[in-house]
Amino acid sequence: VSARLSTAPLALHLDHVTSRELLEQAPSCGFGSVMFDASHLPYEQNVAATREAADWAHAHGLWLEAELGEVGGKDGGGPLGPHAPGSRTDPGQARRFTAATGVDALAVAVGSSHAMTSRDARLDHGLLAGLHEALDVPLVLHGSSGLSDDELGRAVAGGIAKVNIGTALNVALTGAVRAGLAADPTRVDPRSYLREGREAMTGTVLRMLDAVTVPGDAG
Repeated sequence: VSARLSTAPLALHLDHVTSRELLEQAPSCGFGSVMFDASHLPYEQNVAATREAADWAHAHGLWLEAELGEVGGKDGGGPLGPHAPGSRTDPGQARRFTAATGVDALAVAVGSSHAMTSRDARLDHGLLAGLHEALDVPLVLHGSSGLSDDELGRAVAGGIAKVNIGTALNVALTGAVRAGLAADPTRVDPRSYLREGREAMTGTVLRMLDAVTVPGDAG
């Protein structure tokens, strides 16, 4: 309902779906795109599962994103080491993967990690350039909360078309709520301190929009 009432251009995206059951619920719930994540599987199984998901998604009007390589930090786990075997996305394998699966976008592992509360991750911009040159589908960056504004800007300039931001919003909201309650422990009305949390999240969104906006891009 909120999406329909919004005056801003937006889309509903369902992230990190790992089961066919959840994928098949997406259209009736109003989602137009899904990230189907089989990156934890061996390569051939990832291809097979993603191909089936993409076929079903396209038959039901959904845009499908997948992941190759593995961006660490999922489900509360620790960040995957930047040099861990299989953690980075190989351009040649990515080209074969997108051709075999028919996905609409690909989340790539180039040095970011989910659930980072610090902003000191460093991307492999050389690898990103190779992926951008090798692939003809949009590239997606997960774990973008762990990047500085400069790194985010470089990522977009280097070929990233979609950035995922989650933890940075959690940090902003939680920090504002904690500060508000610490300043006045007698507060009991959540409307007041949650408003402060939403305002903090809004500030984070605006800052990150500035970081990922390419100069001269009116969109």
